[in-house]
Amino acid sequence: MDNTPDQSLVESLLELIRVTSSTLPADVKKVIKEAHAREKEGTNAKYAMQIINENIALAEKNSGPICQDTGTIIFNVYHPPGFNQGKFSLAAKQAVMNATSKGYLRQNSVDSLTGKNSGNNVGPGHPSLHFHEHEGNSLEVRLMLKGGGCENMGAQYSLPHTELSADRDIVGVRKVILDAVVKAQGKGCGPGILGVAIGGDRGDGYIESKVQLLRKLDDKNPNPVLDELEKDIVVASNKLAIGPMGFGGETTLLGCKIGVLNRLPASYFVSVSYMCWAFRRQGVVLNGASKISKWLY
Repeated sequence: MDNTPDQSLVESLLELIRVTSSTLPADVKKVIKEAHAREKEGTNAKYAMQIINENIALAEKNSGPICQDTGTIIFNVYHPPGFNQGKFSLAAKQAVMNATSKGYLRQNSVDSLTGKNSGNNVGPGHPSLHFHEHEGNSLEVRLMLKGGGCENMGAQYSLPHTELSADRDIVGVRKVILDAVVKAQGKGCGPGILGVAIGGDRGDGYIESKVQLLRKLDDKNPNPVLDELEKDIVVASNKLAIGPMGFGGETTLLGCKIGVLNRLPASYFVSVSYMCWAFRRQGVVLNGASKISKWLY
């Protein structure tokens, strides 16, 4: 295989990284502004949401990282049959190295055994690349930058869960999701957004929970049971008075997205991925020349 990356693709992915790191998508900014308006004047929660909004505006204006933890770099690539995944991987890694040298990404990837920083955000498993073949002709690239603080607040439950009296049903699922919110207590840079997967094995559950975070916050789950549960989790969480950064208030969650996978009869996992308010998620459609033809968020 030719190890020379497609420079047009590198430049497009570099721009995707820049925008994702510095500019929150419209659906995220909307719910954050609504949360700011909802908090009571003179409270720590109101002040926290004000600072968050100011941070968002400054990062976008200066094209700088919205958070010092520029996070795990997760690419989801939706491609037609015959697509060369190896060539894309080369371009993605080169774009990540270029973005790091330009300051769009912090030097944020270390060897898990030695602690040595690669200095360029490239190493085993980083960036994280997930390829999905579809029948269409389009090439879509969706990028998420997921900080370590919010990743630490993720959780996985195996039902039944005796301590929570959570059985293998939707009521039990609801109990463990809310337990994850309570245990987070505003850590992970709340208010947060949850991606949840019901079912699957331990590995696929966590992968699917992150895929759920690629949905827009204002979309509607096609499964009416899950759609109702998503709304209920947000309402119930915001009644817990944990609030932004755990300061108290009316905004603990900004959104919740839930998917479902088949499982073995012996297992019933509920996997919860927690995303911070700095919900860095963006996507593009690339044309045949590897140029950006459309932004997805």
